[in-house]
Amino acid sequence: MTDFDYIIVGAGSAGSVLAARLSESGTARVLLLEAGDAEPLPLMAVPPAWPALEGTSANWGGHSVPQTAAGDRTVSVPRGRALGGSSTINAMSFMRGHPSSYHGWSYDDLLPYFKRNENLSGIADRDPAIRGMHGPLRVGPAVTRHPLSTAFLEAVTEVGRPVVRDYSSGLREGFGWADLSIADGRRSDAATAYLLPAKDRANLDIRTGVLVHRLLFAGERCTGVEYRAGDGPLTTASAAREVVVSAGAIGSPQLLMLSGIGPAADLRRHGIPVRADVPAVGRNLQDHPLSGVVYEAARTVPPAANNHGEVQGAVRSRDGLDGPDLQIMMVDVPLRRDGLDGPELDRGYTIGVSVMTPHSRGSVRLADARPGSTPLVDPGYYTAPEDLEAMVRGLRIARELGDTTALKDWRSREAQPGDRDLYEYARDNLRPYNHFAGTCRMGDDPGSVVDGELRVRGVTGLRVVDASVMPSLPSGNTNATVYAIAERASDLIAGSGA
Repeated sequence: MTDFDYIIVGAGSAGSVLAARLSESGTARVLLLEAGDAEPLPLMAVPPAWPALEGTSANWGGHSVPQTAAGDRTVSVPRGRALGGSSTINAMSFMRGHPSSYHGWSYDDLLPYFKRNENLSGIADRDPAIRGMHGPLRVGPAVTRHPLSTAFLEAVTEVGRPVVRDYSSGLREGFGWADLSIADGRRSDAATAYLLPAKDRANLDIRTGVLVHRLLFAGERCTGVEYRAGDGPLTTASAAREVVVSAGAIGSPQLLMLSGIGPAADLRRHGIPVRADVPAVGRNLQDHPLSGVVYEAARTVPPAANNHGEVQGAVRSRDGLDGPDLQIMMVDVPLRRDGLDGPELDRGYTIGVSVMTPHSRGSVRLADARPGSTPLVDPGYYTAPEDLEAMVRGLRIARELGDTTALKDWRSREAQPGDRDLYEYARDNLRPYNHFAGTCRMGDDPGSVVDGELRVRGVTGLRVVDASVMPSLPSGNTNATVYAIAERASDLIAGSGA
């Protein structure tokens, strides 16, 4: 048994922030445990290569349960398995949601932590009152801009929609150049921004290739973890102050349930002794459903230098909403689900659509009681009919943009959906956006999993810090918000005196 002050399970975006911040004092002893490898894959540094990372060792892998709304197809469930977690394999879009989409912790609550994380120094049109200039993570809009992205912004103006500065602040509705977690042509991720500068601290112990089997308790207090490194023996480590689970919206509820914290009936079904009956563990799973209008190009599409999605828009699908509920973006490849007809990679492009404030909810449940096995992941896409309605409205907006004069020289024909019914097409060409969240929901009600300081209900000495604590998804890509949650959590934990 090795003693630490803090043990952090998972070295993803949140875990990397926590490890770096909690070890800054030089006195707190911090153990960071990660299932992935210590060395990054070469492809991680190459921004346009991110789609290929799904098929590598840096991805836990796995698929969802069959999705009724998608003709009982399963969808892939990628999640990072490396130092830096999903920030090493994601599409590098870096943005905040609209303030109306933040619940639990508000946009204003998170603003100082958004700023503390990001570094936009030298980027024009970024207001230091609301954007960070000195944080560890280098971000900014595309430097080398794809010609399709430029033409798309012209299309936006043609149809009368606004083009805004600093789209990624989340404060403006309209279209613009999104900030990307790319610096000097290379991916900027949590490992390089947070762990690399901290890795030689004597009080920070980073262990990779480690699978945490369960949390350990003395009575109601979480006192440590049991884990295995590779094929080695089971090992335990103890935490004098706290254990923090940062294994993501799928891994965190799985570990809680394997440790006896979750819906009592489900735990007993798998022979797991119940430590705390917390029915909401694994419930409330959310993702942004993704689709789009796919075009065959009239000429060869140049290869991307960035992330394939440099320009995005935040729009409302209908009047009466508190904020934007759709994201519309130019994707410089013909993005569609596997098996759906369409043009070759360099002969097509997509105007993508995602529902940003979905009402549908799913779940993460244990398939069995074996650590490391793939849980049953059900995103529940389109289980709320209003999400399908919003997607169809978004497809109509995308088609209007795609039919503009500004894109005439690029457009050969609409490859998908063509003359298909849009409702049928939205179900058929459904893809995950991989923004999984909500399964350890924050709240002050008995139906939540963690309280307003991210402490797990029913036990002590244990917190969850990652996307799983979000009560609902922000109306933007989630990575920037996860960083901010972890930055704020590091202050709460360090100041708790636990």
